[in-house]
Order: sequence, then C-alpha cells, then structure tokens
Amino acid sequence: MIQEINSSLETQSKQLLNHPLYSKISTPEHLRCFMEHHVFAVWDFMSLLKALQVNLTRTTTPWVPVGNPELRYLINEIVLAEETDINAFGKRQSHFEMYLDAMSKSGASRLKVEDFISQVTHGTDIYLVIAASNLPISIKQFLKFTFEIISEGKPHKIAAAFTFGREGLIPAMFTSIIKNIQQQFPEEDLKLFKYYFDRHIELDADEHGPMAFQMVEELCGKDPVKILEVQSVAKKALESRIELWDGILEEIEKPIVA
Repeated sequence: MIQEINSSLETQSKQLLNHPLYSKISTPEHLRCFMEHHVFAVWDFMSLLKALQVNLTRTTTPWVPVGNPELRYLINEIVLAEETDINAFGKRQSHFEMYLDAMSKSGASRLKVEDFISQVTHGTDIYLVIAASNLPISIKQFLKFTFEIISEGKPHKIAAAFTFGREGLIPAMFTSIIKNIQQQFPEEDLKLFKYYFDRHIELDADEHGPMAFQMVEELCGKDPVKILEVQSVAKKALESRIELWDGILEEIEKPIVA
C-alpha cells in the first residue's frame, strides 16, 4: 500500500526535491527569509503529532488502555523525541525550540511566529489567528490545510498529512537544503541550524519515517476508502509544501527597492 501511494506522489515529490528554492538561498538574508517562513511548518508539525497522540492514545483521566498497543508505542516514541530531544548543548528541548534558537543565532526575526503563538496561547481560535495575521498567503494556506485535517478528527487522514507531508519526505528534502547552504555559507555560523536539520534527518530516516508508514498501514488496514483518502491527503500535503516553498522563493526574488 505504502509503495503504491508513494508511486502516485512521484510528480509532487520530484517537484519538492528539485525545487529551485534550494539553489536560490545564496546570502545570509535569503537564509533568514527561509527560516522566518519555514518556522511555521516546524511549529504546526507538533499539532499534527499531538492530534495523533490524542486520537491514538489516552491523554485524559481516568486512564484506560485504548486502541492498538503498537500504535500507542509508535506515536509516543515520536512524541518523546520531537518534544524533548537533546539539543546541541546536551539539554532537553523540543525541535521547535531548537529552531527558534537557530533563528536567533542566524539573525532571523522571531517576531511574527512569537506573536502568532502568543495569540494562540491566549485561546484565540486558530482559524481567526491565521485569517487576521499579516503572514504571507503561502504560510496561511499551509497552516489552514494542517488544521483543517486536524479538525476532521480522522486518524488515518492526520497520519497521512504527518507521514507523507512531513516524516517520509524530510530526510531527502532537508539533505538538499543542507547541502546547498553549506556550500553557500562556509563562514556563516550555522551550527544550531545544521544541528536541527541533521537531527531531523537522522531520526526521520532511521526511526520516525518507518514508524510513521507503519502507523498509516495500521490505521487503514485493507479499507479501500481509507486508502484513497490517505492518498488524497498525502497529495494535498505535498502540494501545500510546494506552495510554501514557492512563497519563500517569491519573497527571496523580490527586487530591492532603493
């Protein structure tokens, strides 16, 4: 099943892996622009993950065992690493917090993402926050797609966005990004940025990716309707990522007004 779905996504996957954005990141300003956009994908990833944890495990009291123990293990294992990994200094930190530190180190602005999260923290409806924000359209559509999938509350659909749009794609995509950035910034201090990506590549390629694909198979079983829905969501997730990358590229290529 997974192989067939991946085959159906070949066009979108190739678009992402060969996106012109990677070769256009050629100055520190370009890199900062990339980070200021991409951080929203780093953030909303955790909402996909937590939605899976809510749906596949028991997160309320009184506790009782629910669902498939294998799925409980898979999702809890991924949550543990994503929410409390070891950072470059040997301390526990979420990957999102690592990314924020990498932004600060590179001189990227955290104002937009921190303002956005502040409004969410105060209990404002996520769709209102997205709509009222002054974020680029590409970021808004990316976030909107994520939370629409979460709002449906269908574990196999959430798992599809999580797996095919994030975990299964990240190792190859991030490797392309890191390779070009290292070539373009031999003297730029990218220690924290590179650590974040290297950590993701290591975990997703060796552990989380295979776990996530197994989760999708478990959730779909042999149900043809669920398999088709997974395929549809997976395609939309990749298209959403392409649009996000297009938005960053457009921002980078904007002419400088004197």
